[in-house]
Amino acid sequence: MNRWTALGDPTRRTIFELLVEQPCSVGELARALPVTRPAVSQHLKVLKDAGLVANTRLGKQRIYRVDPEGLASLRAELDRFWSKTLEAYKVVIEQRLKEQE
Repeated sequence: MNRWTALGDPTRRTIFELLVEQPCSVGELARALPVTRPAVSQHLKVLKDAGLVANTRLGKQRIYRVDPEGLASLRAELDRFWSKTLEAYKVVIEQRLKEQE
């Protein structure tokens, strides 16, 4: 699943937003959300497979955090999207200005 599809689910997006604020365990995330621990684990697997989160082991727990490389990749994709969009907008505006002359 690609990064954008992974973030298309509202629960996964909320989990991602919580992890942006601070690393959390599955239990901490489950307490903050109206879903079960197994559901949180499934959502985290999707986010991890998409390269958006990573985890480390701390005793018996896994602590999840945002993967900086995945976040940087999202940012780069958004930057490319907006660059193309703004360039296309500029072309349209310039054409309309020429037509008005």
